[in-house]
Amino acid sequence: MFHAKVANATVLATLLGCALLAAPPPARAADAAPAAVPTLTLDEAYSLTLDRHPDLRRLALRHAVLEAEAGSAAQRPPLTVGATLENAVGTGPYAGVDRAELSLTLGGVLERDARRAARTAVASASLAGLDTEREARRLDLLAEVARRFLDVLAAQADAAALEATLEQRRQAVVAATRRVSAGASPASAQLLAEAALARAELDLERSRAGGESARRRLALLWGERVPGFAQARGDLFALPRVPDHDALAALLERAPELQRFAGEARLREARLQLARSAADPELGWQVGVRRLQDGGDWAVLAGVSVPLGSRTRARHGVRAAEAELAEVAVAREAGELDLRATLAEAHGRLQAEALAVERSGARLLPLLERAEGAAAAAYRAGALSQLEWLQVQSDLLAARRERITAARDFHRAHLELQRLTADPFLLPGLAGKDASP
Repeated sequence: MFHAKVANATVLATLLGCALLAAPPPARAADAAPAAVPTLTLDEAYSLTLDRHPDLRRLALRHAVLEAEAGSAAQRPPLTVGATLENAVGTGPYAGVDRAELSLTLGGVLERDARRAARTAVASASLAGLDTEREARRLDLLAEVARRFLDVLAAQADAAALEATLEQRRQAVVAATRRVSAGASPASAQLLAEAALARAELDLERSRAGGESARRRLALLWGERVPGFAQARGDLFALPRVPDHDALAALLERAPELQRFAGEARLREARLQLARSAADPELGWQVGVRRLQDGGDWAVLAGVSVPLGSRTRARHGVRAAEAELAEVAVAREAGELDLRATLAEAHGRLQAEALAVERSGARLLPLLERAEGAAAAAYRAGALSQLEWLQVQSDLLAARRERITAARDFHRAHLELQRLTADPFLLPGLAGKDASP
């Protein structure tokens, strides 16, 4: 296996630690034979998804929106230019516009620096929150790639196990036919063997159909309706060592869910400061000139305005912002409890499935394989019934499929742990002997 490299090291390294999904090293050009079917590695699946999945493009567009809003929030209040016409179109001496007076003004608001800083902080916190969301979504997306890739590998292993069983059932048909021809068994023995063969063929076709469905689901992550590959390349039974639970729990602070709460707390804090800044009134100012129609003279105008009741109006907004900030802290506490429960469950499942894969591969399967060979010889010698031989074959197939399921469940639990901790705790040295439990 090789350790796949992906452009975004922070996120991709987390998932590339999963040993099952790393493809074996390519053969040397001199030794390599032309591939019969196109294969896909996890590294390639990652790259295709990151390049083409619409969610990541959507978040990039959302980032541009928030950047524009941040630029707008940093601007000062605009200046206003006004013109006022007085003493015009009235009655008596003020009929018409002969005695009209024109005033030209320039006005604005003396905004406090604290309010503009609070407004800018809200925009910056929104941008930071989007960055956290984008990384979390990227991690979730890559975890989904790994899960679907794992489903393809499991389907391939299941088909291989059924193909081996199919060959055993063919041998059983041949042996039963010979015994029936020799008069050593009734005709029903041959029919029973042929029925078991037909069942095995059906199971294989169903498994292949499931594999095709798994390939389609994987390819849809990068927009391919028809998969451009026929096989996934990886080792389903290469399991990394089970990490220590306490070490994983110490890394839980890096969980994307908790990082999202931290970003949300920063945003709520910025909104609280903005709400508090609204309690301080801002002065409006205005300067200008007026033309006095009677003498044709010009005079300067100046004025200020102060809004009343600012503190009272801001009180409700401050209370709401404080409650929202407190809510984030409580939500984070509840979320952390859920994450720790998920971590404990996933770690326990990881240990159980690792034990199942190791023990079945080291002891159970070799025993059943030897038992199947001995049963075949005993049946041909007339020392064993056909049903007993077929039962041994069924037991062997069931053990193989259980090991496939245990390996798949191990890697799913492992992916969940990596997603929770966002830490590449299985990166270097996983090739070769270190890849095994």
